[in-house]
Amino acid sequence: MQEQSENIIEVSTATFDTEVLARSHEKPVVVDFWAAWCGPCRMLGPLLEKLANEPGSNFILAKVDVDDNQSLAQEFDVRGIPAVKGFRDGRVVAEFVGAQPEGQVRQFLRQVAPSTVDRLLSEANAYFLGRDWDKAEAAYQKVLAEYSDQQDAQLGLARAQLMQGKGCQAAALLADISTARYLDIVEKLQPLADYLCRMSEPVGGEVTDELSALTAQYRHAAQLIQRENMPAALDGLLEILRQDKYYADGEAKAVVLGLFELLGPENPLTRQYRGQLAMILF
Repeated sequence: MQEQSENIIEVSTATFDTEVLARSHEKPVVVDFWAAWCGPCRMLGPLLEKLANEPGSNFILAKVDVDDNQSLAQEFDVRGIPAVKGFRDGRVVAEFVGAQPEGQVRQFLRQVAPSTVDRLLSEANAYFLGRDWDKAEAAYQKVLAEYSDQQDAQLGLARAQLMQGKGCQAAALLADISTARYLDIVEKLQPLADYLCRMSEPVGGEVTDELSALTAQYRHAAQLIQRENMPAALDGLLEILRQDKYYADGEAKAVVLGLFELLGPENPLTRQYRGQLAMILF
């Protein structure tokens, strides 16, 4: 067990109401129901203590020995240990049973005790989900202004910019993302960003033949994305692929797949046009 700190306390049945329920109205409290004989408890306990002692930690870790506090364990329906319950405003807001890897424990803590950056990201994500791209962009920029290495915000900002057709800005952000879990997403979005960036550059000349007409249609699809007219943009891109499924060395297909990634798999447009794309390609 790590050296105790002001963020780690021992709690009993007699002190639970004061140290956990009452205190959780001021600061989130994570209760670790454990026992000395429990192997998984000896694995999870030090991890919880490490996280509680981290700089900027914003929760109290309360340790409850179930052998010495059986009535408390029964009151909170502890049937297996380690059992971890997060309290906020006097009630359980999240919980899990058994030893978990650090990544999952951190995710649990974000539910119970969101940090300042978590709260800022939540606000930005809410704007994005509400399709308020301008406010989402500003909110993600606010996160990055305070936490420049926050790649969740960097990816969110790139998405918000892509939704507005700002390809050059999004392309630069995506190129700078190195977090492993985002690389697959970046790989899908980068062709879309590069395409929008390139198509934002002015071009001269008139449409004089079939090839240039197809090129003009390809450019027009980018303009439709910038106007947030995704259905018309997808219609145009799929029509290009009907005529040439390898158009622009496969970029047109990659752009469509990038739009699907941007919109999300559950978006009705993704569902509708993914089926059409499959019919064209196969």
